[in-house]
This record gives sequence, structure tokens and C-alpha cells, in this order.
Amino acid sequence: MITKVKSYGERTDKSMQTWIQIVRAFSKIRAKELKYINECGLSMNQFEVLEVLYHRGDLQVGAITKLIMSTPGNVTVVVRNLSRDGLVETLPSAEDNRVRIVSISEKGKALIGGMFTQHAAHLKSYFEMLSDDEMVVLYDLLRKLHKAQ
Repeated sequence: MITKVKSYGERTDKSMQTWIQIVRAFSKIRAKELKYINECGLSMNQFEVLEVLYHRGDLQVGAITKLIMSTPGNVTVVVRNLSRDGLVETLPSAEDNRVRIVSISEKGKALIGGMFTQHAAHLKSYFEMLSDDEMVVLYDLLRKLHKAQ
């Protein structure tokens, strides 16, 4: 016996179906990258903090929190663990002694720099089935969706 799925209206049904496809695609890609990142000895949060410092330079915890979409408490713990492992260091802010600046160490740069080339290649491979035009459309649509929220 086949049960008919309740409809919430054509536009709502399509919105829910689209959301499910976004989540499925994200989850599949995220799981593959998490496996790679874990094999390199980092958690996803550690990778995200190192990546943002590697590409953006020294930052306050608050800026890192916004960029990786995390919480201040979580970023503080991640930074403490990265510091313990010699991958980052925290420095006092020149303007405000209450503020700490997080800086990636040479060891951290070597680790994330070595990982990032493969990470970028992975990301490229996940989108191989899309044409260049489709990539532009997908990016523009997702950006539009993000900006509207």
C-alpha cells in the first residue's frame, strides 16, 4: 500500500525538497572532508580555525567566531588546544589588554599549507559534474539565499 504524502502547497513542497537536497549534498561533502581532516590529525573546528588564520592573518577570537560560524566558547577551547599543540599562539592586542590576538605559528602554517592543496582539489572534484556556467548559477543562487536571511 502506497501512502500519499501530505502536500503543503506546491511552492512549500518544492522548498522542502530543495532544502533536503542542499542538506544531502552538504552532508556528503562534509563527511568526505571530515574524514580527510581527521586523517591529518585535526578536528573540523581546528581545521577551520587554522584555515581562517592561514588565509586571513592574525585575528581576534570574535572575528574567528564569525568567520567560521561558531561560538566564542568553542573557538576559545579550539584555540587553547591548537596553542597547546604549537599550531597557534595568542598575543595581547596592542590597543586593548583584554583582547587576545590569535596568530598561526610556523608549525601551523606548514600543517594547514600542506593540507590545503589536497582539500582544494577535493572541493574541485565534488563539483566536477557541473559546467562553469552551472557553478556560477549555483554560487549566485546560494549567495542570494544567504543574503536574504
